[in-house]
Amino acid sequence: MFSKACEYAIRASIYIARQSMTDKRASLIDISQEIASPVSFTSKILQQLVKAGIIYSIRGQNGGFGIDAAARSTKTIANIVTAIDGDAIFIDCGLGLKECSSTQPCPIHQKFIGIRNELKLVLDSTSIEEVASGLKDGETYLKR
Repeated sequence: MFSKACEYAIRASIYIARQSMTDKRASLIDISQEIASPVSFTSKILQQLVKAGIIYSIRGQNGGFGIDAAARSTKTIANIVTAIDGDAIFIDCGLGLKECSSTQPCPIHQKFIGIRNELKLVLDSTSIEEVASGLKDGETYLKR
């Protein structure tokens, strides 16, 4: 459903948020290890998240990546998806057709509209803080 970069971005954001909830910044190496992603690929993903205003970075010996409290509560999983993959998952045809519309629907057009709208609703209403809290409480996990 999501690209590999998007999956890593979501996992990285959750990990960074969890660290930020305890007033810690996460290093590139720690993030890469926690989400099981190559360091160079993780670095590119994090740059996109910084550019989108989802996370921040501080350079230097005491630097790292963080998410401030306001962003944790207002930024959603949909914001991450859009920053990395764009909005195609929310608007494109379920079969990948270029000319799919209500006037020229693909075979799954009507059913996919409902799925797509439900997915958007869930991702729009799920804050980074919400999912990071589950991680903090041990209810959810980023890796096994």
